[in-house]
Amino acid sequence: MINYQVRPYHQILIVECGEPLVEIPLELLAWESPHPYARLGAAYGEYSPYFLRQSVVNCLIKAQNYLDLVRPHWRIQIFDAYRPVAVQQFMVDYSFAMAVEERGLIAAELTPQQRQEIWQAVYEIWAVPSLDEKTPPPHSTGAAVDVTLVDDSGQVVNMGSPIDEMSERSHPDYYANSVEPGAREYHAHRQLLYDVMLKAGFQRNPKEWWHFSYGDQMWAWLNKQPTALYGRVL
Repeated sequence: MINYQVRPYHQILIVECGEPLVEIPLELLAWESPHPYARLGAAYGEYSPYFLRQSVVNCLIKAQNYLDLVRPHWRIQIFDAYRPVAVQQFMVDYSFAMAVEERGLIAAELTPQQRQEIWQAVYEIWAVPSLDEKTPPPHSTGAAVDVTLVDDSGQVVNMGSPIDEMSERSHPDYYANSVEPGAREYHAHRQLLYDVMLKAGFQRNPKEWWHFSYGDQMWAWLNKQPTALYGRVL
């Protein structure tokens, strides 16, 4: 299999600040219950998926406050936050199996080329479940969060593609210049989410409209900072 370990942000040195994981105040936000990955069988262990580092939680509350100003009664919905490496591995394996099934193939009968193509698609979305302390998956640091929006009627806002979809529709600006029906609305919703999260101090994954982080390697790389604040939570 191709070595997918190296990402541009892995060049960033981690200087762990030791900040604890804390519970997200879910009463201020929206969330899914049961949790999407737990529903599939992922085991989170000591912490629930609704934990983040303290400063990241503070930024998330700021983002919700900014959203309140422009869209009263709308809520940021937490899809996933802290994710142990074991859950990262579970979801990578699950996504590979689903991609095989969607293509009408059988895992045991894949050619090397088919296997490589599917892994390539999986790792376009999913970080490698690395145990190397220098290259932690972003969610395993407690610094990354997957989010969407819920409107004032309690409905999840249509972003033009679901979270975790393995296609180009996941790219944040996919609908920016599209003439597809609904494209302008989808892009406006993505931009609103981006605006409130960016204003609160987050950075967005360039390939995923839903993934935001504060203090991890990707955040530092996008901010052109020499060091990250958070490494993997052991």
